[in-house]
Amino acid sequence: MKKLGLLLVACFAFATISVAQNNIVKSLERNVPGQGKVTIHQDARIAALIGSAYVPVGSDERKAIKSSGYRIQVYAGNNTRQAKNEAYAVATRIKEHFPELTVYTSFNPPRWLCRAGDFRSIEEADAMMRRLRATGIFKEVSIVKEQINIPL
Repeated sequence: MKKLGLLLVACFAFATISVAQNNIVKSLERNVPGQGKVTIHQDARIAALIGSAYVPVGSDERKAIKSSGYRIQVYAGNNTRQAKNEAYAVATRIKEHFPELTVYTSFNPPRWLCRAGDFRSIEEADAMMRRLRATGIFKEVSIVKEQINIPL
């Protein structure tokens, strides 16, 4: 029984050492003669996350692939706080009128953008652009070519 316990402890120690050597940070910090020395200063929480799967907080875990497609640009402002607020206000109005549309509000220097939809063809984007214009709320809309998300 003691031999079995000793064997389990030895296996556990070997597994721990091998996992530690597979860590990218440890492999970068190893001292190899003639190649210099790398020192990494980081929070211990970062080292604990290395090798674990990334799960976004608050996501509904929908999988999507990126593809070339089209979106409708509904707002483009400058880089002021007022432009940021307007971009988010436009996004809210789009969601009120078209809840099925995915809305993307982002800052692409030097301006705030609000774009809607993930359309594979320009015809789909054009049909939605006409519906947005028909509301009378969204006047300066245009179709832009962009990477879109296609849900799996």
